[in-house]
Amino acid sequence: MNFRWLVNVLILTSLLWLSGCSSMGESISNTVRSYLEDDDVTEKPKELKNFKTTLNVTERWSANVGSDAKKLYVRLQPTVDGDRIFAAGVNGKVSAYDAKTGSLIWEVNTEARLRGGPGVGDGLVLLGSADAELIALDRETGKERWRTLASSEILASPSAADGVAVARSIDGRIFAYESATGKRIWIYDSSVPVLTLRGTSSAVIYAGGVIAGLSNGKMVAIRLKNGELLWETRIAIPRGRSDLERIVDIDADPIVADGVIHVATFQGNVATIALENGRGLWNRKMSSHAGLGADKERLYVTDENSEVWSLERRSGSSFWKNADLRARKLTAPAAIGNYVVVADLEGYVHFLKRDSGAIAARIRVGSSPIVAAPVVEGNMVYISSSSGTLTALQVGG
Repeated sequence: MNFRWLVNVLILTSLLWLSGCSSMGESISNTVRSYLEDDDVTEKPKELKNFKTTLNVTERWSANVGSDAKKLYVRLQPTVDGDRIFAAGVNGKVSAYDAKTGSLIWEVNTEARLRGGPGVGDGLVLLGSADAELIALDRETGKERWRTLASSEILASPSAADGVAVARSIDGRIFAYESATGKRIWIYDSSVPVLTLRGTSSAVIYAGGVIAGLSNGKMVAIRLKNGELLWETRIAIPRGRSDLERIVDIDADPIVADGVIHVATFQGNVATIALENGRGLWNRKMSSHAGLGADKERLYVTDENSEVWSLERRSGSSFWKNADLRARKLTAPAAIGNYVVVADLEGYVHFLKRDSGAIAARIRVGSSPIVAAPVVEGNMVYISSSSGTLTALQVGG
């Protein structure tokens, strides 16, 4: 088990149950993470090996989208919607760019401590803050449409569809609001264990429902329009004598496709369940907090040791495992054609061959850690680093 993540568990416990203040929680987080840089505490990142480059990757453009977030461990992941890409910084800046050229379309300052998003839907760009705010901007102009309060910090990316905007807060609640006005429609409340990781998976809107993985290891489906619970299923069972050993957070965003849901838990399982009723189809013991990626046939997982797995989507059986990047704090993987892309703590972006897991290309986009998963659109990969830089990479060509 990676000790860094166990200590971060205590950070969020202090944040939620002792301080009651997100800014204090972030301050505690900074202190502990500095301590964890000690070589005696955490495993050293594996040194990068030489390899033969077999894939052409070039940088197309880059932009500064916000202030430095290295000490906050915030996954502000950019979002591509049509011909635009939306990005946000922890200092409150939100920007829209032409996805191909990087030309700035609009930029606004929300004057909020942004921690979740940006998400899109219903003509909105949605963001969550450290101060429990859900902020909705107009997709075309960036003008603020409305702003409302949840019950606690919003770390997960909000989203909207069919006239309903959905946001998840770190105290176990899921909120639904009218997309047009910001008026609250319903709240779903779940229990939060004594100890949890600092992070929450995003609630996914799909086919009239909201799919969400919870901090107690359960997955739920909720009716979008009225908050009715459709089903609930357990993905991982807490085990062990201590609260620390019993952590089974679902921090990774679930993948919903082809009538199934793929999900990963910390200290639990990677599993596939049926979208219709939550019935388990397969599961295998594997711990992940970074997350998952998928294509039509395969599921890709970054485990807690930063080893990357390729699994068969229908059964969970292994195709390969790459351990060359162990302890490099990899992001969730993303599939792009015949390759899988991950990024690491030193600003490197690695491209692995889909059929073997061997490294085909590597490019560095800076020296800052990358914690948000790469975003893939066509032959482009968008990387958001903790320094507040958004970089567009072209694969092939």
